[in-house]
Amino acid sequence: MQKIKSLMTRQGLKSPPESLSDLGAIENLRVPGKEEFRELREQPSDPQAEQELINSIEQVYFSADSFDIVKYELEKLPPVLNLQELEEYRDKLKQQQAAVSKKVADLILEKQPAYVKELERVTSLQTGLQLAAVICTNGRRHLNIAKEGFTQASLGLLANQRKRQLLIGLLKSLRTIKTLQRTDVRLSEMLEEEDYPGAIQLCLECQNAASTFKHYSCISELNSKLQDTLEQIEEQLDVALSKICKNFDINHYTKVQQAYRLLGKTQTAMDQLHMHFTQAIHNTVFQVVLGYVELCACNTDTKFQKLQYKDLCTHVIPDSYIPCLADLCKALWEVMLSYYRTMEWHEKHDGADTAAAAEGSNIMGTEETNFDRGYIKKKLEHGLTRIWQDVQLKVKTYLLGTDLSIFKYDDFIFVLDIISRLMQVGEEFCGSKSEVLQESIRKQSVNYFKNYHRTRLDELRMFLENETWELCPVKSNFSILQLHEFKFLEQSRSPSVSPSKQPVSTSSKSVTLFEQYCSGGNPFEIQANHKDEETEDVLASNGYESDEQEKSAYQEYDSDSDVPEELKRDYVDEQTGDAPVKSVSRETLKSRKKSDYSLNKVNAPILTNTTLNVIRLVGKYMQMMNILKPIAFDVIHFMSQLFDYYLYAIYTFFGRNDSLESTGLGLSSSRLRTTLNRIQESLIDLEVSADPAATLTAAEERREKVPSPHLSHLVVLTAGDTLYGLAERVVATESLVFLAEQFEFLQPHLDAVMPAVKKPFLQQFYSQTVSTASELRKPIYWIVAGKAIDYEQMLLLMANVKWDVKEIMSQHNIYVDALLKEFEQFNRRLNEVSKRVRIPLPVSNILWEHCIRLANRTIVEGYANVKKCSNEGRALMQLDFQQFLMKLEKLTDIRPIPDKEFVETYIKAYYLTENDMERWIKEHREYSTKQLTNLVNVCLGSHINKKARQKLLAAIDDLDRPRR
Repeated sequence: MQKIKSLMTRQGLKSPPESLSDLGAIENLRVPGKEEFRELREQPSDPQAEQELINSIEQVYFSADSFDIVKYELEKLPPVLNLQELEEYRDKLKQQQAAVSKKVADLILEKQPAYVKELERVTSLQTGLQLAAVICTNGRRHLNIAKEGFTQASLGLLANQRKRQLLIGLLKSLRTIKTLQRTDVRLSEMLEEEDYPGAIQLCLECQNAASTFKHYSCISELNSKLQDTLEQIEEQLDVALSKICKNFDINHYTKVQQAYRLLGKTQTAMDQLHMHFTQAIHNTVFQVVLGYVELCACNTDTKFQKLQYKDLCTHVIPDSYIPCLADLCKALWEVMLSYYRTMEWHEKHDGADTAAAAEGSNIMGTEETNFDRGYIKKKLEHGLTRIWQDVQLKVKTYLLGTDLSIFKYDDFIFVLDIISRLMQVGEEFCGSKSEVLQESIRKQSVNYFKNYHRTRLDELRMFLENETWELCPVKSNFSILQLHEFKFLEQSRSPSVSPSKQPVSTSSKSVTLFEQYCSGGNPFEIQANHKDEETEDVLASNGYESDEQEKSAYQEYDSDSDVPEELKRDYVDEQTGDAPVKSVSRETLKSRKKSDYSLNKVNAPILTNTTLNVIRLVGKYMQMMNILKPIAFDVIHFMSQLFDYYLYAIYTFFGRNDSLESTGLGLSSSRLRTTLNRIQESLIDLEVSADPAATLTAAEERREKVPSPHLSHLVVLTAGDTLYGLAERVVATESLVFLAEQFEFLQPHLDAVMPAVKKPFLQQFYSQTVSTASELRKPIYWIVAGKAIDYEQMLLLMANVKWDVKEIMSQHNIYVDALLKEFEQFNRRLNEVSKRVRIPLPVSNILWEHCIRLANRTIVEGYANVKKCSNEGRALMQLDFQQFLMKLEKLTDIRPIPDKEFVETYIKAYYLTENDMERWIKEHREYSTKQLTNLVNVCLGSHINKKARQKLLAAIDDLDRPRR
């Protein structure tokens, strides 16, 4: 009934009474039989109506089994019974009973297949249990049979066999004990052969065997002896491990690592290895320095071995300082190389161990191996920085033990070279930037270089004051790269080349020092033939057949102060003034211009001995900068001071003239004036003597400055026949231009090493100083042009001319011929000077331009001095000027003629009307107030009245007011 009730509940029906037994008492509510079920199912039915009937059953019928249905129905009867109502109520109950019965029948039939299947499974289970019972019965029966067949004889045989096996095991144990007694001899042999893995393996096997037979009394003593032997092996193994630090041997290190792996102490071995490396660094540097100190010590009784390393370094004498430093770096290189090869060994063998562990199935062993490998890797990586720091500290202590300022420049550069190579080693060793060494060597280098630079500036001043500005003959193909100081720019970057001889940058990746010297050699070996690189061949051979002839020619040149024709050179292209030309054809010679005074000269740079000295200094400075890049800014700053001082000296000697700026021609650009003022304020010491009352800061600033140089008394700049020292001016000015070109050539190299934050200084130096070198040509050659022509005489001749003529003249005035004679004489003098010194085309062009410009302005000034002038007089002015231009164009090839319009415009202004002249005056401010005033006064009476004259003079005064 419970199943039926649950089924009805899942179908959404109200539960029937839990016990149908109570229904048996009610005839009208009995359970239908199978036939009745069938009849019920065969009767047509309405599921919805049946469900409504079931739902209409009172809830009390679904209560507990103790519910009395009959009593419940009887109590429901009314006091007065009505048969018809009772029959209707009975029919209703029958319908409800029929609906419930039909629903129950449907549910039973629905679950019929599941019931049949479950019954079959129960039957199968019963059959299996019966079969198991049969098997158990048979097994017990067979066991009883075997028990009855086992006899006492069989047990005896088994006992004898067991005793035999025990005796065999005993015999084997006795043989093992005998072998153990002889093991110590073999262990000693293996240790002498340095077969540490085999010795440890044998010792461990003996210990395992001894622990197996520890119940024998003879084994206890042997076990103690084996333990002592194992400890002895570990001590010898530690000694063998320490040997790795100075001379790494793969086979030796492999045996040591295998031995530690057998002991299970790989991590301990790595800790010990790093301790040995630290100790090796200390012992190595101490022994190297001690050897040099004892070798050079005068007092043999001094106990140098008891000194600390720091104190010991102070006893190294200067003569042995560099060899000791080289040997010190060699020894430290061997230690670092051993560490590098140790890391290589672990990278190679740990990878092989990983592959082998991956093939195995022992997970715990693999995890332990991976842990050890990770520990060793981290330890080795950390040890790189630690060892390099120790090396830096030892070398720093050595460097601080001696004042490096006592060394000459080449020796100091050699020290820097060694330290730079060591820093390169450190960078390749652990990627470190060598902060300790850099800071130490930077301080000493800056101090050394400041003193060195100050001395060089004083030497440069001395050279400049004694320079006679004669041409230094060099080959036509001369290049600064041929000088020894610049050899490092040409050589390819290689680990075998010292850093001072390496270029600033490289485009291809080269092998590291460790890769090159891994199999042998040392990067700190002092090259025996490094002095051979100092040979140079830059002086001109001049076509002489022998060195004796060339030497005698130079002696003659020195004594007579007359350079032979074949010694005269130039360096600019005659057409462009820039590109070098190596040969000139005959046809080209015929087509060259009149102002080129160097057609017969070999193309070579114009420079002096002082220029060459400055270039060599620049090369030395760049060597130091290339070796020690952290001081690059200081070095470049000092290099700029060399150029600044040379430029200032050239200007002071040949270009300073207070009357230049009064011409209004803009001979000195604002950039050039700014540069000269900056140099004078920052570099030049204008005070004659030191002021005792000056402050310390002022004294320090003066110490950084250099006195202004003075031109040698041997240089004469007042002789007219030499064009007022034109040869010396050309050599000086063009040597400065050549020096500026060399700085331009070196700019990429300087830019490559200059720190990014300091590059604006370098750019400013090139844009505001180097580029202004060629601008000095104008003020320097202007002085020559101003004296080469007698302009005052021309003004006197023009003053004697009568300009108020009444008829047009066909003959020009005499002052034109006088002026042209001056230019012809100037041309002859230029040719005479060109026999001594090569005059480049840009120089001759500037000279002619200056002279012509001065002549034209003198002509205008002469015209402005005229008191009276007629129209015919103006025509005569035009005739004179055209005659001057026609003759002048035959002397020079400069086109257009400078200031030609300046003269022509002034002459033509005479014919302007009042309004046009006022506008012309306002537009042409290049004329002086005197020239404009004279123009107005001369025009008075011809076509300008007094009122117009006053108006024009007022306009001129307005223009002149801003000038005042």
